[in-house]
Amino acid sequence: MAQAFPTDDIFFDIRLEPYLVATARRHPDLSEALQQLVEVTRTTRCALVHGDVSPKNILIGPEGPVLLDAECAWWGDPAFDLAFCLNHLLLKCLWNGSAREDFLSAFDVLSQGYLGLVDWEPGESIEARAAALLPGLLLARVDGKSPVEYVTDASLKAMVRRVATGLLRGPVRQLRDVRDSWREALLTGQPF
Repeated sequence: MAQAFPTDDIFFDIRLEPYLVATARRHPDLSEALQQLVEVTRTTRCALVHGDVSPKNILIGPEGPVLLDAECAWWGDPAFDLAFCLNHLLLKCLWNGSAREDFLSAFDVLSQGYLGLVDWEPGESIEARAAALLPGLLLARVDGKSPVEYVTDASLKAMVRRVATGLLRGPVRQLRDVRDSWREALLTGQPF
């Protein structure tokens, strides 16, 4: 499978550079942490990675989910797919505040369901990589080359930066810690 997906350069150019490398340039104080995420993601090779798992790229078919838009599929770190999709769920809390508990519940269901099926490595290992990567992806979606179009309010961008920066500086090993930090920030007065 690794030979069928010799797409390291594509994955780097489409995912790692515009998200983490570009964000590291914008945040020199976080550059070391972000570059470490790039290095771990770039050098971990254990599964086929879709590269763009997000709610808009998942259809429910008659035999289960169908993933679309795999232009940067890559033999690498599956923690990327998990963190990438969870990142979308967290950010959607800012897009539709009335559904934030549903998005946080979806975060929990995806995390637990995915980790419950991991059999290629200890679940704690992939969870630790995904939990470390997720704050970098959060920050990238406001300060990288591909910001989400629905987070335009300056106070919401500041909240994303505050949560992501705190988690990057004090890395976490469990996804629930990222979710809890995010939920706490949402509950402390962010406007919707």
